[in-house]
Amino acid sequence: MQASAYLKLSIATALVTIVLKAAAWQWTGSVSMAADALESLVNLAGAAFALAMVTLAQQPPDAEHPYGHHKAEYFSGGFEGILIIAAALGILWGAVDRWRHPQPLESVGLGVVLSVVSSSLNGALAWAMLRKAREVRSAALEGDARHLFTDVWTSAGVVAGLLGVMATGWQWLDPLLAVAVALNILREGVHLLHEASRGLMDEALDADSLARIHAVLDGFREPHPVRFDHIASRVAGQRRFVDLHMHMPAQWTLARAAALRGDVERALLGAVPGLRASIQLLPMDMEARTLQDEDAA
Repeated sequence: MQASAYLKLSIATALVTIVLKAAAWQWTGSVSMAADALESLVNLAGAAFALAMVTLAQQPPDAEHPYGHHKAEYFSGGFEGILIIAAALGILWGAVDRWRHPQPLESVGLGVVLSVVSSSLNGALAWAMLRKAREVRSAALEGDARHLFTDVWTSAGVVAGLLGVMATGWQWLDPLLAVAVALNILREGVHLLHEASRGLMDEALDADSLARIHAVLDGFREPHPVRFDHIASRVAGQRRFVDLHMHMPAQWTLARAAALRGDVERALLGAVPGLRASIQLLPMDMEARTLQDEDAA
């Protein structure tokens, strides 16, 4: 199943959970249930935007975007982070009002059942989405999956609190729990914004991928009189890139150098699946200036 199919399933699941949690809120009058239902609305908006960004990221390169549209996925995480923060602030406002004006809860048992059912749906979907996100390296899919996991833990906390209200009769537990829910999803919103900003800053590949790249290059240095330098990598959505210089003996023909470059590119792709390598050929006695060199100067 493709990433877009998972996001479509996430939208459908969000619609179902909104109905279940809204019904639980109406039956119980619980402000923590209202907070849980509000987060499901955020899930719906986030999944819809993530689907739009994943669809855009899959578009082929064009004249205006010669390197593709892969970074569009990071906008999804940032958008979802903003939605989560807004929802958290709204929940805090409602919790404070309920703390000042407490109201008795009704039909708590039925509300708990509905919340458990919706959480089970979200948990199963989030687990499947996270596995797929790691498989295809989709920032949008991973962000939506992690948000669903947050929703599951939020619902678990709400259920535990409502059971506590049933057992003790302490009505103040309900707004207190809503505050805890708000702080939890606020933390997740800040995390998603942070991860989105990291992706937009062209971060280098992870340490394991870089180690495999250097291992491949070391393997070519021993049997061939070549050297590699100015190795730079970056991540853009599902794509990973590496740029480097390959220095060769001046007497080599261009055909021989190009053939070896092709071997290096295939070896790098085998070591790091999906990697796009850009290798500049240079004579052994020539050094080329790079953007890093110009910045340092």
